[in-house]
Amino acid sequence: MSQSLSALPARNPSTVETAPPLAGDPDRLLPADPGTRSIARDLLARVEDLPIISPHGHVEASMLELDTPFPDPATLLVSPDHYVTRLIHASGVPLERLRVGGGTAVEPREAWREFAKAWPLFDGTASGYWMRDSFEHVFALSAEPSAENSDALFDELDAKLKSPAFRPRQLFEDFNIEVLATTDDPLDDLAAHAAIAKDPNFTGRVVPTFRPDAYIKFAAAGWTERVQQLVDSAGDGLAGYAGYIRAMENRRQYFVEHGAVSSDHGSRTAMTLRLGETTAAELFEKARHGKASDADADIFEAHMMYQMARMAVADGLVMTLHPGVFRNHHTASFNKFGVDTGHDIPFPVSYTEALRPMLEDFGTAPGFHFIPFTIDETVFSREIAPLAGFYPSVFIGAPWWFLDAPDAMLRFRSAVTETAGFSRSSGFIDDTRAFCSIPARHNTSRRIEASFLARLVAERRVSEARAHEIIIDIVDAAPRRAFKL
Repeated sequence: MSQSLSALPARNPSTVETAPPLAGDPDRLLPADPGTRSIARDLLARVEDLPIISPHGHVEASMLELDTPFPDPATLLVSPDHYVTRLIHASGVPLERLRVGGGTAVEPREAWREFAKAWPLFDGTASGYWMRDSFEHVFALSAEPSAENSDALFDELDAKLKSPAFRPRQLFEDFNIEVLATTDDPLDDLAAHAAIAKDPNFTGRVVPTFRPDAYIKFAAAGWTERVQQLVDSAGDGLAGYAGYIRAMENRRQYFVEHGAVSSDHGSRTAMTLRLGETTAAELFEKARHGKASDADADIFEAHMMYQMARMAVADGLVMTLHPGVFRNHHTASFNKFGVDTGHDIPFPVSYTEALRPMLEDFGTAPGFHFIPFTIDETVFSREIAPLAGFYPSVFIGAPWWFLDAPDAMLRFRSAVTETAGFSRSSGFIDDTRAFCSIPARHNTSRRIEASFLARLVAERRVSEARAHEIIIDIVDAAPRRAFKL
């Protein structure tokens, strides 16, 4: 049975408001041991103010192109953030009350009240940490949310969001973002990216990312129509599977010409397969006529992951893979609220055998960069780190989604370093739609890296001088290296 919010321990608002803010503690997330903490402080100081490199995320380019003012606090900070809404929903609050999926059944202020009342749920969670950090360091709120101060905080935030200091471009500069990657449909005209690139008043770099999932997964809504549009617009007059492959190649090139550095693939599994052209074309036609099975869909997706690698060798785009998520686990919620509304659930994934067909042919190809991510922690040390420790093409994807949390980040670093060292990782990726959480997420990663390295220094496993070089490499050089920035 869902826990009732009324059953949560009461919090004294006056205590919350007068206590030292957790997000303001300079030693937050650093080791508890005083000696190791001192080493970590020095390491953090080397990287805390470095520019943010964000090579994988989901912020809309149009937001920065138009410098659109952010809407009300609930629409910005609560309703679109499935990290936040899923946990509140688990406590018994209907998603309608949080305006999930663009719903308007309740006013934004009412949705914010639900969030403020549920704030104690986020103690100990990564979401709670990021939001605390954002509330203090981005918005300078006077208190943490509570049922009692909900309306006052809503008004305080709303007033700030209406000011020029909180427009997207100003925050982009204030956050010290150097590179921000978006995630884009293959048929996107990338007009927003072109406009940003030509704008002399915007000095940051915003790059598109080629994300073809909806054109590869047979079960994607409108797949047949979408694929036909792709073939018609970019297939060079070819029809069927041949036109489909040509269109993919052409659209990837279009993205390259508009500054893209990577393609991203949210495949169901990590499987890769090299099918003969006749077999692939037969599967493609079965899907177009509505006769493909679930097994057919998995086989075709695996084949297309192989094809994406082949194309990457030719056009230079870095290939990132994000498998292992059961999308839209609750059908009723999907039907009512749509995708990315909090009910995507991880499942185990195997990489060693699954990636072998692709890596056999392209794993040592000059210039090919492949970054596998996972939500299955068991494969970090068992499979992904050993793969990255041999193949020049493989870089270890940073902790992602359910794992981009302080303790999980520490487990990740410990799991992969003894096999693959520090140089084979991708650098941190924030993978976020929540623009205002970007600095908090990157700062979290930097503190965790400082903590891990400080322990190695304290245990005399790495010299302090070398640790200072390593942390700069992890934070700044690694994402540039892995994503060819």
